[in-house]
Amino acid sequence: MSVAKKGTTTPSKRDGHSVTKRLQNELMALMMSGSKGVSAFPDNDNLFKWIGTIEGPESTVYHGLKYKLSLEFPSDYPYTAPTVKFTTSCYHPNVDKFGNICLDILKEQWSSAYDVKALLLSLQSLLGEPNNDSPLNTHAAELWRNQEAYKKFLHEKYMKDNAGATS
Repeated sequence: MSVAKKGTTTPSKRDGHSVTKRLQNELMALMMSGSKGVSAFPDNDNLFKWIGTIEGPESTVYHGLKYKLSLEFPSDYPYTAPTVKFTTSCYHPNVDKFGNICLDILKEQWSSAYDVKALLLSLQSLLGEPNNDSPLNTHAAELWRNQEAYKKFLHEKYMKDNAGATS
């Protein structure tokens, strides 16, 4: 950051470099972590736009399903949360039909201490543990109470919505 006057700062090219460096470090850490069922890589050569993948956790109705996400990092990352959306159709109480996600750490509870790995693991956990008090998809929130019916509907919808999609 360049100093405009003592105590205030304005963005500079150096800030963009520090964000780039942070994202490169997070990418390397994620690749080396071996975290089960989560991955993410830059979209082409754009370090500020990634494609993520999460697999449904074992012992949940999402087990065996795989979801792609888009992650877009702002120029002031990690001080501002990335914009994250499901690009694979995801039937879930906290995901709307456009792939928008209602998760506190993507909004008011974001902290610069979070990284891509933590974010992906939180989203993976959200699949099996929705916040039904704050649903974006009220139908899914209501159906969630009956896990057998939810799983049947989920898997049928997943197959129908993602038929022909490549993973």
